Amino acid sequence: MITRDGEPTRQAACLDPLAGLRTPADPPCDVYLTGSVFLDIIFTGLDSAPVRGTESWARGMGSSPGGVANMATALARLGLRTSLAAAFGDDHYGEYCWDALEQGEGIDLSLSRTVPGWHSPVTVSMAYEGERTMVSHGHEAPPSESAPDCPPPARAAVASLTPGTRAEWIAQAARTGTRVFADVGWDETGRWDPADLADLAHCEAFLPNAEEAMRYTRTDCPRAAARALTEYVPLAVVTLGAEGAYAVDGATGESAQVPAIEVEALDPTGAGDVFVAGFVTGTLAGWPLADRLALAGLTAALSVQEFGGSLSAPGWSEIAAWWQEVQEIADQDPAALRRYAFLEALLPAAARPWPLRRAVPTIGFGRSA
Repeated sequence: MITRDGEPTRQAACLDPLAGLRTPADPPCDVYLTGSVFLDIIFTGLDSAPVRGTESWARGMGSSPGGVANMATALARLGLRTSLAAAFGDDHYGEYCWDALEQGEGIDLSLSRTVPGWHSPVTVSMAYEGERTMVSHGHEAPPSESAPDCPPPARAAVASLTPGTRAEWIAQAARTGTRVFADVGWDETGRWDPADLADLAHCEAFLPNAEEAMRYTRTDCPRAAARALTEYVPLAVVTLGAEGAYAVDGATGESAQVPAIEVEALDPTGAGDVFVAGFVTGTLAGWPLADRLALAGLTAALSVQEFGGSLSAPGWSEIAAWWQEVQEIADQDPAALRRYAFLEALLPAAARPWPLRRAVPTIGFGRSA
């Protein structure tokens, strides 16, 4: 997070979900991930999509690290010790993103590097009607600046699979005992062939959305798709949008579904990353499958009420404030409240009312602002 005077301030998580599990023999890193960091510029408060040949004014605007930084921030805010290997541009944008992640969020960037003469990739996101439109620009980092061949020891790693491409670090991480959680982007080739996701063989869990899951399994039902995916990966989790999420553990045969929380969505940017971060957190903490889905869905729901990707990722203080607020609302469905009762013994006392609003970051205010 960046304060309004432009100075980065570390937002240490107020809760360590793995506190009772840690031993001196543990790796220093809970979660490792690698990928591209973008500078995200987000416009909100648009009544509709921009019209060709006209100028549109947005009622809100912010900027924050994006791309893989969305996932890294979400993990760190949930109290996981997060290590990110990424290339950063040798410009003010890159410097801003580095400071926001390292100083602002406490993310370990010792495996990251600044690439001389390379400018930061940029994404402009326009949010309207609960959806978003994005325009990006950037150049691929030089090959010598790729992720380390040997990833560090970690409890878990999060990988974004690219159809038809192998990432050797995924297999190496799995061989050292790291639990790999994977999502996937849209298959631009249109093949939707599971054989193109060879790295799934090294993954513990796969978390696609419903459309992706059905296309890869040639099914017309996301629940059937989740079951079919367990032929390729031990645990399949399919996000169902407004219907929540469904998961199948192929090893035990257990399945679980948790409905979505109804919220007024401002910007869905990064919600998928936040969902994965919540699920990874619950898994490393050893929670039951349904509780892991519930935390993942809750964090994603809280995130879409704010704009931006990394900016909107909730921490435990936001979750605690939500839990306090929701219990005070009259006519709540008792069964729905019980679904989240596992949070009671975990959460810190809510220090501020919900919803919580973060400071709007920019590239940096002047000292006199």
